[in-house]
Amino acid sequence: MNFVLAAGGTGGHMIPAHALAAELKRRGHGVMLLTDARGAKIPALFEDVPVHILPAGRLSKTPWGLLKGMRAVMAGRREAKGLYAKHKPHAVVGFGGYPAFPALLAASALGIPTVLHEQNAVLGRVNRLLAGKAKAIATANERVERMKARDRGKVVLVGNPVRDSIVRLGELPFPAFDDVAPLKLLVTGGSQGATVLGQVVPEGLGALNEGLRHRLQVVQQCRPDDIERVRETYKRLGIPAELSTYLQDMDAKLGEAHLMIGRAGASTIAELTAAGRPAILVPLPIATDDHQTANARELARAGGARMIPQPQFTPAALARQIEALADDPEALSNAASRALSVGRPRAAQDLADLVERIGEGEAPTLVGRVQSEQPAIGFAPAGAAA
Repeated sequence: MNFVLAAGGTGGHMIPAHALAAELKRRGHGVMLLTDARGAKIPALFEDVPVHILPAGRLSKTPWGLLKGMRAVMAGRREAKGLYAKHKPHAVVGFGGYPAFPALLAASALGIPTVLHEQNAVLGRVNRLLAGKAKAIATANERVERMKARDRGKVVLVGNPVRDSIVRLGELPFPAFDDVAPLKLLVTGGSQGATVLGQVVPEGLGALNEGLRHRLQVVQQCRPDDIERVRETYKRLGIPAELSTYLQDMDAKLGEAHLMIGRAGASTIAELTAAGRPAILVPLPIATDDHQTANARELARAGGARMIPQPQFTPAALARQIEALADDPEALSNAASRALSVGRPRAAQDLADLVERIGEGEAPTLVGRVQSEQPAIGFAPAGAAA
């Protein structure tokens, strides 16, 4: 079969789409990606998949902004319809973000079935607009806020797909750590970076007790505008740190880490739980519908992460949390196990199963309660009673 994947231009949308594309290609299907210019520039994704950039606009609240956005959306819709005439997709899968909007509108206009994937614990704006037309809504969380009652019957819990190399980390032992071993930290603000991490983390590490501070090994992703300032701070504090603006080898860096410090984007949460790595999470306070706080909640409740709201994220608060974990070598290992316990490493396979069924014309029906370790998805033939 042929499938079109439509994703917005951030890593949070693009990474799960990339993981699904890899799984569908393994099964012998044709895959095309529709995105925007930002998405097409993210390194190491969709290198063996045709990528097409669609016009897309944000639907702002001002009359002029709304008109301008709708013009771009309708131009993207026309272009997508032309692509579908050639590619002939059996289904179109949307991963959220405004660049996915015209691709999914075009599919609905042509009677092509659509599947939405929601990575966050709050249904995104584009997915909310399109949920009524979708054949199925695949979610990464058991509870998703802002979901209309009429659409709940379409929901299938699959998890958030991550790359195979991340999943394999969860099958390996947690890196050895004791009271003399180096403490390896990974600091990342997601694909867009986070200035607050560059401001707080180096000073927080500098506030650790001397014995722990001298055992640190730090890998940190920085925004391009911040990297030189952060480098100078680490140099002043005498803490060795490897800095970059983009972590292309995230799987290797995460595999070596004892602890991650960063934002609570959906892909970050999925990678932490698939790999089994504990974290100190600082949700982005201006995220739409505060979805990063909702994302972090399940992992924090399970004991796999500690969540610090950004107003309370100070060097002293960070140092206290790190010392509490590092002073008890078993604490990190236990937190890693708890993170792994809420992971859904089969998310890519289960989402691929779902979109294949939709592409074949079958209607998805959730059977029983989906278990987080090994999701069970059942389907009823098209036309069967719900």
